[in-house]
Amino acid sequence: MLSESHSLIDELPDHKHAIGALKEKNNHFARLYGEYDSLNKEILRIEKGAEAASDERLENLKKERLARKDEMMKMIEGFEA
Repeated sequence: MLSESHSLIDELPDHKHAIGALKEKNNHFARLYGEYDSLNKEILRIEKGAEAASDERLENLKKERLARKDEMMKMIEGFEA
């Protein structure tokens, strides 16, 4: 299993300014960001073996993380437009 960080800043470095601004000014974005970060940390714990989970659970967590990222990306694109 790969156990690499997928922090939003690492995933979207070209959008660092927008991410910071949206975290400060948009409560919905800030909530999504927090959820994304929590999911990412849980996934890393599972991948590193610090927490047990089925393959199905891990895949579901990854899908949830991706859904948060997609929603935030739409908000970032709107902010930068």
